[in-house]
Amino acid sequence: MRRSCNREIVVVLGVALVCCFWSWLPVLEVEATQVTYDGRAIIIDGIRRVLFSGAIHYPRSTPEMWPDLIQKAKDGGIDVIETYVFWDLHEIRRRQYDFSGGKGFIKFLKTVQNAGLYAFLRIGPYVCAEWNYGGFPVWLHNLPGIQLRTNNQVYKEEMQNFTTLIVDMCKRENLFAPQGGPIILAQIENEYGNIMGPYREAGKEYIKWCAKMATAQNIGVPWIMCKQSDAPYPMINTCNGFYCDGFKPNNPNSPIMWTESWIGWFKTWGGADPHRATEDVAFSIARFFQFGGVFHNYYMYHGGTNFGRTPGGYITTSYDYDALLDEYGNLNQPKWGHLTQLHAVIKSAQSVLTYGTYSTKLLGAGLELTTYVNNGTGESICFLSNANTVNDTNIVLQSNGNDYFVPAWSATILANCSKEVYNTAKVNTQTSLMTKKPATTDQSEHNHQLKWVWKPEPVRDVLKGWGPLKVKKLLEQKSTTIDVSDYLWYMTSVLVAKKDAKKAILRVNTTGHVLHAFVNRRLVGSQWGQGGNYGFVFERPIMLKPGQNQITLLSATVGLQNYGPFFDLTPTGIAGGPVQLVLSGNVTKDLSSNQWYYKIGLNGELMQFYKDIKIHHHKYWRSKKLPINRPMTWYKTTFKTPLGTDAVVVDMVGMGKGHAWVNGESIGRFWPAFLADKKAGCNDTCDYRGTYDPTKCLTNCGNPSQRWYHIPRSFLMKNRSNTLILFEEIGGNPSQVSFQTVTVGTACGNAYEGNTLQLSCQGGRKFTAIQFASFGDPQGSCGMFRKGTCESANTLNVVRKACLGQERCKITSSEATFGSSKCNGNITRRLAVQAIC
Repeated sequence: MRRSCNREIVVVLGVALVCCFWSWLPVLEVEATQVTYDGRAIIIDGIRRVLFSGAIHYPRSTPEMWPDLIQKAKDGGIDVIETYVFWDLHEIRRRQYDFSGGKGFIKFLKTVQNAGLYAFLRIGPYVCAEWNYGGFPVWLHNLPGIQLRTNNQVYKEEMQNFTTLIVDMCKRENLFAPQGGPIILAQIENEYGNIMGPYREAGKEYIKWCAKMATAQNIGVPWIMCKQSDAPYPMINTCNGFYCDGFKPNNPNSPIMWTESWIGWFKTWGGADPHRATEDVAFSIARFFQFGGVFHNYYMYHGGTNFGRTPGGYITTSYDYDALLDEYGNLNQPKWGHLTQLHAVIKSAQSVLTYGTYSTKLLGAGLELTTYVNNGTGESICFLSNANTVNDTNIVLQSNGNDYFVPAWSATILANCSKEVYNTAKVNTQTSLMTKKPATTDQSEHNHQLKWVWKPEPVRDVLKGWGPLKVKKLLEQKSTTIDVSDYLWYMTSVLVAKKDAKKAILRVNTTGHVLHAFVNRRLVGSQWGQGGNYGFVFERPIMLKPGQNQITLLSATVGLQNYGPFFDLTPTGIAGGPVQLVLSGNVTKDLSSNQWYYKIGLNGELMQFYKDIKIHHHKYWRSKKLPINRPMTWYKTTFKTPLGTDAVVVDMVGMGKGHAWVNGESIGRFWPAFLADKKAGCNDTCDYRGTYDPTKCLTNCGNPSQRWYHIPRSFLMKNRSNTLILFEEIGGNPSQVSFQTVTVGTACGNAYEGNTLQLSCQGGRKFTAIQFASFGDPQGSCGMFRKGTCESANTLNVVRKACLGQERCKITSSEATFGSSKCNGNITRRLAVQAIC
């Protein structure tokens, strides 16, 4: 063990200070690691490796969560932790850097190293990642002459400066493998091949430059370019997608790598919850290794939370992604357990898969047998895959005469090409149905007793048209605000003749996401884009008075666009308008070239209402007549830290749209008023068979896109009250807000004959009831089990005896355990259990 120096870079008045904080975290003393590759594998210290990697983005959790998340990944058979580096987090202003706290990617990488895992660093620095502006700092947009992600000198200088900064920081901390560090792979750019066409020759030249610039960094480990079919040597072209079993890199001497295996999908405001079945994920991965794959990275292994204003356009605060670890860090079962078993099986055949010879034989429509043999040792492994979407099949292998049952859309792995050790559709692991319970404090108080105080957002200045910037045109929002706030006020006045002082229509063409309109200090209406669309036309009837009429428009963004060719040029706000008044006689008066005044952000943001500091003590907050459904209002309450270690969430039901802070820490935007489309196609059941896309297996239609918001326990105070502050933009009812904890409510088990079923609760809880237990041919799935045509009569008693009153239990699925099932020989027997924690 050696003492390590954890450095944090903080910018103070434009000067980067490097502070060294000594810690006694154990850091493994490791020797230099050589990382190379060939067409069969990544080679580490001369050994061809099969590697499983998992994406855990350091800013989507907290430093206090990192060790547990990384350990759970390691326990799940993960060898490598992947993360992007988020440029906008670190270079907050040009040449002003911040790597402190949760932005400390160096500390994150050292935590990976302390866990004994490798790291895959995706520098980009464009990341996409459903992250605001794709990870670019918005100040880039305003640099004279810049064009992003193309052969533009201004942009390339900025990109190279940041890339070199990150590489040099890693080198100083000895984090690259040849220095004894964990980083074995690095990435430059990101999915450029998808959008390169519109950039034409400038795009091709840019990719060549990226490769040359990256190689010159001399980091001693391979560089990859994902989804880049013309990746210049020595860049490794890799695959991203839901399926990569047919992928081949553009260089035959490059290994077959899957750098983004999309385990699920992200959520959007107004969208239903996407899920991807465990069986389908396992099938896609098994097929990838069946056809020569050697490196697989889950996107995401832990999705986490989009704290603050970090999500891209219309992306929710939750970034759960239906990943193997849920948003709060709990095991997402059965996905975690079933895939952990797959990792073990694949890695047990590492030498066969990377050194042996292999061949594939078609056995019928959609049926393929791939055989790997290590001629030196005689070891072998076979993959039997059935890509039919309906028909299960029994396959008899001529090599051994054995009969194997392979369900539709599944793959069976045979050790030594004889014994079935895994099938992607036969899930033998726990399914956990998570539940949210009212939070209990040391005083046994429940949070429905919250006491609220409030105060209005100060708007007198903007409603009078006072703003520090004035221009005779309608400005583009992100260029004006540089994204320091979601909000930009547009203000003008118009002289109205007495004959026109009557009903009119206010018409605003906006490319923004949300618009609130005020006329003569009164809110006349609000509107936002539907279905994630940018821009709409706002029209409302208004009353005008003789003389000067004040028009104030508040444009709000909900994250900036993060993907697509020239996405940086997509305008936001009321850019160019037009803004019009439709007067009597259908006469249109265009206000676009009026004298417009501007103000960036909210006064409450400037005055830091979200912090519980001295100048905001209770005399500044009102306790009487708590307003309900009042727009532009700040609310505050206090609450005790819930007992235990389970994840804490705040239920925002009843609120409209806004932003939330706990003890001054942002837990993100909330928008429970935005309901998921009732007609999106939700279904309680999900058929895993067939090609997946994000519209398949949806849930939560007709409900808030996101109702619960994660409060990391590191944000909470141990020995004193916590403060929750909400800014409500469109109007809500805070009296319905409450705090809850997330835990396993129901544990279901499903184990085919010959396997062992393991069930467990969480947080010290014990099994209190067995709702269902059957060994035979039970039907249905967790929450909907029912008896089949045959079963062992003693199943329920055996399960009760093994599990009731226990935190965890283990049962072998066999007739020896339960007695005769009286099932005929054509039935595949299994054990199904549903238990309450």
